[in-house]
Amino acid sequence: MFAPQIDPIALQLGPIAIHWYGLMYIFAFLTTWKLVQVQLKAQKLWGKVISAESYENLFTWLILGVILGGRLGYVLFYNPSYYAAHPIEVFYVWQGGMSFHGGLLGPILTGWLYCKRAQLPFLTLLDQFAIVAPLGLAFGRAGNFINGELWGRVVSNPENTPWAMIFPHAGSALRHPSQLYEMLLEGVLLFALLWLTRHQNWAKGTRICLFFIGYALARIFCENFRQPDAHIGFILGSLTMGMLLSAVMLLAGVLGLLWLKTNKIKP
Repeated sequence: MFAPQIDPIALQLGPIAIHWYGLMYIFAFLTTWKLVQVQLKAQKLWGKVISAESYENLFTWLILGVILGGRLGYVLFYNPSYYAAHPIEVFYVWQGGMSFHGGLLGPILTGWLYCKRAQLPFLTLLDQFAIVAPLGLAFGRAGNFINGELWGRVVSNPENTPWAMIFPHAGSALRHPSQLYEMLLEGVLLFALLWLTRHQNWAKGTRICLFFIGYALARIFCENFRQPDAHIGFILGSLTMGMLLSAVMLLAGVLGLLWLKTNKIKP
């Protein structure tokens, strides 16, 4: 039995507190920056399709998309009534509350806008980021675990679940460390599978569709072990909001692959 009690503050410099969760975002951005650049150079797209300056500008737009999309997604998908009554708190990002699905739509939209403005090949670049995105998600889930948030459901048979944990803010019951399940499946495993496809000469847009499908399947599975948000609970029987949003994502991925095939999109 393990009770994770990790100080969420990584470093205290006088009145300035540097949180592990914030560092995980930085690690995610830096890792994505480097690995996408590695792919672009390996495929001889660096300097030919996209310049260093355009890449920096694109990345700035994507970071803004992640932050704004993640926050607005949480507000709209998970707690719209509360923020409708307390609109100023939409901007209180330090209190937590980020949605993955919003954090996905945000950079896709801002990335598309920038690529259109700078005349860059959107689907080609989107595929490069889709391969690396799961690794960024792994950092995010590690941050959730360190914060002791988004914990799992109470285990039904502790003897068969020796890795069950007691989370400080979730009572004394043994629970699934669902953050770690998500980190491994949505993050590490999905990244490894997509990384192996980076040399395949597939139609543009294929990898983002595979990312949609892979993430949705992993998230739906992990939601069976994750405690639903207290203010939402279950929706339509045993379904959770995460399952429903991921089901839409799964459908979008499948339809995207069919669209690529129907329209005979080239590599």
